[in-house]
Amino acid sequence: MTIENPKELKSLALAYMGDVIYEKYVREYLIYKGTVKVQQLHQHAVSFVKATAQAKVIHQWIDDEILTEEELAIVRRGRNAKSGSVPKNTSVQAYRYSTAFEALIGYLYLAHKVERLEMLIRSAIKITEKGVEQA
Repeated sequence: MTIENPKELKSLALAYMGDVIYEKYVREYLIYKGTVKVQQLHQHAVSFVKATAQAKVIHQWIDDEILTEEELAIVRRGRNAKSGSVPKNTSVQAYRYSTAFEALIGYLYLAHKVERLEMLIRSAIKITEKGVEQA
């Protein structure tokens, strides 16, 4: 199956794909980093994929003006998507921005923009690692 134009997909579908793609990259990063105990892998992975961490990354990218106009449009769509529910352990604002983050990752993956996807994921991991070290 091919998707002719990922921009035409609903934002929540992009976020659904982005969630799994980002988690895959985070898991690979942690394994290559040398984290081998499953419990440690899980706990460390959660620090990357939780809504507040993803929201922080999106805000950093926006502040640093590293996103293209096309990417910012995907982010806005993802942020404004109505999911119907918000997890209890995060704010509505953090959840919306994390959905925006995942929508962007999903879009880049489905659009086969692998180089840009991997550059942004490396950046997200670096931003999150810096936040984890400071905590």
